Amino acid sequence: MTDKEYENRQNFEMGHWPELRQGWNSFLQLIFAGREVSKELKQLVFLASSMASGCRHCQSHGAYHLHQIGMSEEKILSIWNLEESEHFTEAEKAALNLAVAGGSSPNATEASHFAEMRKHFTDVQVIEVVAVIAAGGFLNRWNDTIATVTDQESIDFAEQVLSRVGWEAGKHKGAAHEQRPAHPLNLGWTKR
Repeated sequence: MTDKEYENRQNFEMGHWPELRQGWNSFLQLIFAGREVSKELKQLVFLASSMASGCRHCQSHGAYHLHQIGMSEEKILSIWNLEESEHFTEAEKAALNLAVAGGSSPNATEASHFAEMRKHFTDVQVIEVVAVIAAGGFLNRWNDTIATVTDQESIDFAEQVLSRVGWEAGKHKGAAHEQRPAHPLNLGWTKR
């Protein structure tokens, strides 16, 4: 689709329903807080589930966020080659495999995913991981449906790094006047 076909897509952003934006931000703060599962692993799970869903917008946001918190480009890219990667522990691989299966459509989770998770995580930790996958699913569907324009920081990072695994912005590039200059975390959106 062309930008013309998505004309005025900004009219469909959550900010036009302030209660939804506020509720969603509160939900994300709860889901992504470092509780029993680290914030880093939660961001990895978000990226893996977004990779499986195909949402390029969420892939660029997740990867850029991991970069911001200090994760190496090699580890970020290795999610696209998860089974062969030496960058992840067995526990991380269990969570990321669940994320890929849970982010797929149709959902591809099986009992074996949970059996592997239980080797490394408590039930509460599994719930935290599943909550991140579910939150990612909402964002993947929302952003892909309206072709949310990705901020320039995330686009720049993804074009430089994720392009090595075939990433391209596609419908999320938008016209220059549509692009926000910074990642939503840098704009403070999640604190509103």
